[in-house]
Amino acid sequence: MVAIRSRRPTTKDVAAAADVSTSTVSRALSGRGYVSPAARQRIRQAVTNLGYVPDVNARKLRVGSGREVGVMVTTLRNPFYSELATAIESRLRELDYTMILATDNGREHEQFNAIDRLMAMRVAGIILTPVSAAAVRRLVRDRVRVIQVDRIVGRLRTDVVVSANEQGANEATSYLLDRGHRSVALIIDEVKWTTGRGRLRGFQKAHADRSLTVPDRLVTIASTDVSAARARVRRLLDDHPEITAIVAANGLMAEAVFRELQARGVRIPVDMSLVAYDDVPWMSMVDPPITTISQHTAAIGSACADLLVGGLEAKTEYPARTISITPSLEVRASVGRPRPEPRAR
Repeated sequence: MVAIRSRRPTTKDVAAAADVSTSTVSRALSGRGYVSPAARQRIRQAVTNLGYVPDVNARKLRVGSGREVGVMVTTLRNPFYSELATAIESRLRELDYTMILATDNGREHEQFNAIDRLMAMRVAGIILTPVSAAAVRRLVRDRVRVIQVDRIVGRLRTDVVVSANEQGANEATSYLLDRGHRSVALIIDEVKWTTGRGRLRGFQKAHADRSLTVPDRLVTIASTDVSAARARVRRLLDDHPEITAIVAANGLMAEAVFRELQARGVRIPVDMSLVAYDDVPWMSMVDPPITTISQHTAAIGSACADLLVGGLEAKTEYPARTISITPSLEVRASVGRPRPEPRAR
């Protein structure tokens, strides 16, 4: 159980914990003026232990609106996250709240830095794609209302909005297996978070439901960089000409697969079938258009905003809620029957 502090720590608390004066704390935090190395180390430790965040807007608190919401996503280079942020902002605006956006590139230290900046701005609450349980624990400890979106970390009692990842990946894989494909590869960027783990389980379950096994060699974990991911796809196809279909676990993986197949002159769906995850715009614009799982990103973003604002404006506390948005298969033209003979290397 996380201990909840009744108020946020101040410089006086830091000074008391570090056994120095408040002016020494101010000099250490601002970087202006002399502070002995020993005192500076004690202050740093006190700041960490207390979870102290400098209030850069302290002078504005009396006139602040209290209607700013922090939104933190992994990266705007991934179309899913940019669409998610857009959906959250749109709904927050309708509810008369303002979004302050930050990114963390999936790195824990960057997420902590972004949290420090958002808390210093005294945001009313934070919606984030969490990188670590420690980051979420920090927010809960300091009584910041938080919504975890897209993935869940730790076992903290917070509101959560996610896609039903296992169900979506199961449906995508089943669509290929039911059309006769038996050598189906999965290209995925991570399996350490609930998002990737869920999609891997859905891929495996679709096979298990048909008494089929999934060879480890056909599951490839690739970088989120499209060029690096494409190199992994290239190696996979070179080593396994028996593959007749691919499930790409998100939009970036799908782009890497599509580019590599084009470069090889592999015809979709004649030579290779492809099902993607995340219905990003380019998938309906290419030839052939890509069959994909739609997460209904707008619905996820709206649910985040509604859940956060509802909690902020509630008269009484209520139990933490988890909202799971059901994905759907958007059937287009990138899936066909497997060819009777394997592809040439």
